Amino acid sequence: MIQVMRRRAARRANVKPGIHILRHTFCSHLAMRGALARAIQELAGHQDLGTTQRYMHLSPAALDAAIRLLDGPAETRGGIVEASGTRG
Repeated sequence: MIQVMRRRAARRANVKPGIHILRHTFCSHLAMRGALARAIQELAGHQDLGTTQRYMHLSPAALDAAIRLLDGPAETRGGIVEASGTRG
């Protein structure tokens, strides 16, 4: 029953049916929200980080946001560069 519903939803959304699309979406959304790759690996149940990286796809907006981190002045704290512009 669930598989039939999943296939119908995939057909309506014009995406390929299958569990892998859910794994890609899960990993990608975590990556775009700033989750650490190692945390995503654990949550996805992957033994190899390389497998996780194949599932992590970033949207163009997420890539642009990463580049914008270089636009502002960088501050350092204990040898770590902070992009927020505030000292902690």
